[in-house]
Amino acid sequence: MFRPALAGLALAAATLVVPGTATAKPAPAPVVVADVTIPSIPLQQLQSSIADDRGVKLGGIGSGLFPASRSGEFWMVTDRGPNGQPTVAGEKRRTFPIPEFAPAIARVSTRHGVEVKQWIPITGRSGRPVTGMSNQAGHDELPYTWDGLTRLDYNPSGVDTEDVVVDRHGDFWLVDEYGPSLLHVSPKGRVIARYVPEGLNLTGADYPVKDVLPGILALRPQNRGFEGLAINGHTLYLAVQSPLQNPTKAVGDVSRTARILTFDIRRGRVTGEYAYRFEDIRTFDPSYNGDQSQMKISGLAHVAGDRILVDERTDRVAHVYEIDLAKAKNLLGGRYDQTSTTPSLEALTDLTQVRPAPKTLVADLSKVAPTLPGKVEGLAVLDPRTIVVANDNDFGLGEFGADGRLIDSGVKSRIVTIELPKPLH
Repeated sequence: MFRPALAGLALAAATLVVPGTATAKPAPAPVVVADVTIPSIPLQQLQSSIADDRGVKLGGIGSGLFPASRSGEFWMVTDRGPNGQPTVAGEKRRTFPIPEFAPAIARVSTRHGVEVKQWIPITGRSGRPVTGMSNQAGHDELPYTWDGLTRLDYNPSGVDTEDVVVDRHGDFWLVDEYGPSLLHVSPKGRVIARYVPEGLNLTGADYPVKDVLPGILALRPQNRGFEGLAINGHTLYLAVQSPLQNPTKAVGDVSRTARILTFDIRRGRVTGEYAYRFEDIRTFDPSYNGDQSQMKISGLAHVAGDRILVDERTDRVAHVYEIDLAKAKNLLGGRYDQTSTTPSLEALTDLTQVRPAPKTLVADLSKVAPTLPGKVEGLAVLDPRTIVVANDNDFGLGEFGADGRLIDSGVKSRIVTIELPKPLH
């Protein structure tokens, strides 16, 4: 820490004026140049197969954000759909108010207000939409109905999608929290392949499953699998949302080290694995009283070369950092992919040997757009001076009344465009 800077700040606060000197101008800061709200459309209008949408409206599509071919348009993606976690009979239960909901890719235009131009449900090989239901007993949470009273069936085809990009052939690539996994999806929404960790043994899915990812990724915390995705030509960048529970949940909860992978589309395999160092939550967001497990990676965007932007956040504070993976050590296939390694990557306090990617703050979104809801999950680069972010409003889920109808939280889905004071490259 550069201590003398503190003295300089104290002197500035004293409002000292010296005749004949110029007052220093504050450094330019990022500014919001556009802020639009996604319309609240009843889910039944978007997916006719929903028997009862329980009053839930369009939302949750801020989980991913990627520029479409037309100016002012973006590809976005829902997560698994409306879900909650009420306490029933003394335990928290994962509820799915609309179990038939199909995660979907949306093309959204912001040129004249906000319009949903395309709605592409994700489907399996049979042509039937996949759902957002949990995949496997023992690996994923047991699913329940909206009130948490009745168990639902697992669905090995279900996905909890969290980010989207488009390759040069027009195919979609998405990341998922359950496996965690990477999905290759056709322009019409059909899953071409799902890439999962070795040893996951996901069987019965309505599409091909390939276990080519490092097996250690299966130690992700519940609902904290892959959350960020970026693309550069044939290379994908995938971020695990939180430190792995490696070797235990207790270690993962206090760890500040997450993992970012690279994946070669042409070869269909992982080519790199890098350490990412979270900020200390005690200074990043003191409102959580030092609970490091509240830190998350929720979005990635490619800048140039192996430089990418990272959306690092809690539910109240979000920062965008630029990192350079070319300056980080590739750990793929080494000792930190083995569960027997002690200390594990997540338990390390001295990271000299693993060389995490260096990072630079690009924007403190909490200051740039203080009214933006905390769950900023979509991140895109429009040009070297312009980034765009989107929030996940969780479909407005608040509570359900006794009649099973949603009492909306009132949180809106927004897309915010930000101009940077200096170019990214």
